[in-house]
Amino acid sequence: MRIGEVASLVGLTPRAVRHYHHVGLLPEPVRRPNGYREYALRDAVVLARIRRLTELGLGLDEVRDVVRDDAGRELAEVLGELDADLARQEAQIRARRERIGALLAQAEAGELAAEEPVSRELGELLKELPVVPGGMAARDREILTLLETVAPDEARGPLLGAMRDAFVATPGAAERVREVYALLDELVDAAVDDPRVAAAAEALAACIPDGLWEPGEVPGENAALLQTFFADFAPAQAQAVLRAVRIVGEREGSS
Repeated sequence: MRIGEVASLVGLTPRAVRHYHHVGLLPEPVRRPNGYREYALRDAVVLARIRRLTELGLGLDEVRDVVRDDAGRELAEVLGELDADLARQEAQIRARRERIGALLAQAEAGELAAEEPVSRELGELLKELPVVPGGMAARDREILTLLETVAPDEARGPLLGAMRDAFVATPGAAERVREVYALLDELVDAAVDDPRVAAAAEALAACIPDGLWEPGEVPGENAALLQTFFADFAPAQAQAVLRAVRIVGEREGSS
């Protein structure tokens, strides 16, 4: 049989057969005097098995282990690994569909936040934060979604818990947060040495919860995230936030 004939017989394309030769799944057959490959029934049997295994979801390396003759892994072992992997994917898909269903329900109720999709925990926090249109308040919400994405898994829960304690749960927190946003918004066109910078820094530092970072590990001026964080701020606003970070660092270091 020619390559087109054996490929058609097992439901593959000649290109796929050539690829299986290239990656070592199928040995090269004998060639006719004119140079064309000559496939035998055994080649068709191997190709059919390769097709069945790939349709089950096995990768080509796994298929090679199964079909090669020199003591590869047992098929049952490979299928067991594949089944476990599919079970993990199934659980992930189920969780994603549940999350999408919840978002659709929020959309139907007119409660879908602009920052979605975010975790349930952050979504609840965003709902509880004081609503201050525009300015630093809107930027803060964007930054919270960024932090949730880039923070290590083990840090997200404590981070959101600390933010909720500082900005929502503590008595008078909402009022203090609104005051900080107003102070920072006033600095849009201010000079970096404006006296209001110090006032905004003190007010912001008072809102930052204790224990958000370890003593001596306060982000510095050269931290990549802070550099990105400051890039969208007016100079005086960036100065106020940086001073607040330093105040918190000194507070943490002395405690």
